[in-house]
Amino acid sequence: MKIPPRLRLANLPTRIDRMQRLSAELGVPVYLKRDDETGSELTGNKVRKLEFVLPDALAQGCDTLITCGGIQSNHARAVTAAAVRLGLASVLVLKTNTPPPCPDGNYLMNKLLGAEFRFISEQDYAGRRDEIMDDVKKELATQGRKAYIIPEGASNGLGCFGYYQCLHEIAAQEKEMGATFHTIVVPVGSGGTYGGLYAANKMLNAGKRIVGFNVCSTAGEFRERIAGEVREMLQTGGGQLAFANSDIDIVDGYVGLGYAISREEELDFIAKIARTDGVIFDPVYTGKALYGLYHEIKKGCFDAGKNILFIHTGGFPGLLPKRAEFM
Repeated sequence: MKIPPRLRLANLPTRIDRMQRLSAELGVPVYLKRDDETGSELTGNKVRKLEFVLPDALAQGCDTLITCGGIQSNHARAVTAAAVRLGLASVLVLKTNTPPPCPDGNYLMNKLLGAEFRFISEQDYAGRRDEIMDDVKKELATQGRKAYIIPEGASNGLGCFGYYQCLHEIAAQEKEMGATFHTIVVPVGSGGTYGGLYAANKMLNAGKRIVGFNVCSTAGEFRERIAGEVREMLQTGGGQLAFANSDIDIVDGYVGLGYAISREEELDFIAKIARTDGVIFDPVYTGKALYGLYHEIKKGCFDAGKNILFIHTGGFPGLLPKRAEFM
């Protein structure tokens, strides 16, 4: 498959560590790929996807990036930081009924980075976000600005190439380490991270189990969405791959109270891992997904003795608005 142009933004390759105490507790070897260390402002899994999305914006001569997300969106912050580095402006369409009076976390970082904001209701975000971003693009055009719309999470055909290439990176690290990761686990919030790994696993005949834990919506909805993203990716790269939506392995049941809403047991688990393995997970994506993996291993849903690689997709700033809940 033809790989599209790439803009180097991330600190790669990211390291792989064994979670010693969690592995000992569970009796299953759990490793961590530190994609939370891809950068600082441009940290997390989003930057891998943006490396393939942004060359398209530059090729079209755009001067502004438009994207969307929650008020604490890691993706929106990564887009804003990338825009600044490339000399572009950014407009963020954020889901919130009431913008916080005191900026915090990713929202604070976006303000420091100079983003423009459009705040919309949860209802409009669910049903009209693409239409609203298109309206913003038209509004900017009347001002002589040329905007490029990046979908939620940079999860589209181009964005999937970020984690298509990541599986190649993991394969090289396996050789260096003399280890095999039989299962790769990721949080699923927009689908592009899972989609890239899934497509690469199939096309390389790597034989791994790619497992996603959805942090919003349902497994069925994500299977449909990811399948569409993979097909768009294949069309972009001229690749061919036969697959069924049912092959997409999403473990449902750990959304909890809803997207970005934390339960006490989830926060307790994040604190436990911080105190035992010295790694901090975020409450929106990685904390929920690792909490889900922990309980699925306890249920016997993963083979004992086979290595699991969990991809830490970042999101540390999302902890800050939760400080009262942690207390």
